[in-house]
Amino acid sequence: MLDTVLGELIYIWYYFDIQLRQIFVYWIVGMVIGSLVSVFAKDKIHRLFISMNGTGIGTVGIFLASALGILSPLCMYGTIPIAASFYRQGMREDWLAAFMMSSVLLNPQLMIYNTALGMTAMLIRLLSCYICGVAAGLLVGIKDSPKPFFNFEGFLPGKSHDTDPNLFLRFLKNLGRNIKATGVYFLIGILLSALFQRYVPSEQFAELFGVHRGFGVLLAATVGVPLYACGGGTIPLLQEWLVSGMSMGSAAAFMVTGPATKITNLGALKIVLGIKNFVIYLVYVMAFSLVTGLLINVVL
Repeated sequence: MLDTVLGELIYIWYYFDIQLRQIFVYWIVGMVIGSLVSVFAKDKIHRLFISMNGTGIGTVGIFLASALGILSPLCMYGTIPIAASFYRQGMREDWLAAFMMSSVLLNPQLMIYNTALGMTAMLIRLLSCYICGVAAGLLVGIKDSPKPFFNFEGFLPGKSHDTDPNLFLRFLKNLGRNIKATGVYFLIGILLSALFQRYVPSEQFAELFGVHRGFGVLLAATVGVPLYACGGGTIPLLQEWLVSGMSMGSAAAFMVTGPATKITNLGALKIVLGIKNFVIYLVYVMAFSLVTGLLINVVL
């Protein structure tokens, strides 16, 4: 009995070690890039967004806002207070919707980390997240209700942690916070990937997510709701799933619903959106992920 358990642990460590060696450098590079953007470019990105206000570019601003949301390194709990500040300065709601939606889905560090899945997967994630933000902005822009879409009462800009006068130390401290925030999820993701490699038959997985491509997209979009905890933690799983036969469309659906329905994000969004708009948000995310996944499976 003891020999059997020890043997299984050795197998799991073997798969864990292989996965760690394959993906560790992508995680580190992603953290470094994210910290560089946060320390040296975050304020410039937000000032650029503010400078768009009052320019008269109208709907075109939605496309720019979605791009700036992706470039912003903040998580949801950092994005909402910033968005509240933009709102109080008179920022259009459709621009805010695009900025917040794309910011929830993607950031610079996750974009770099996602290259571990290959350039095709990275470009698909980048494009789908950008379009998701643009579409959210367009939909908010055509709403016929005079009531505000967002309610930012009680959300004030948080205190910045990037205050050290020494820029190099400021960068190191930010990098340390990023690693601390994502490191545990990163290791859990690799462990889950190792367990998957050891105990889940690749043939059955390929049939579920690859052969039945339509059902696979639906299942991936649904699984993304409870499973997604951190972008860094899901990349090892996605890497193994794609190798085991998951279609790119199913992976794309997971990459949209996962961060968009992350439990910690939903708590903040429910407050900002209210019940009615919160339900609309969930329906929109699920519908967009399904359509995106199905279209990608048709094209690829």
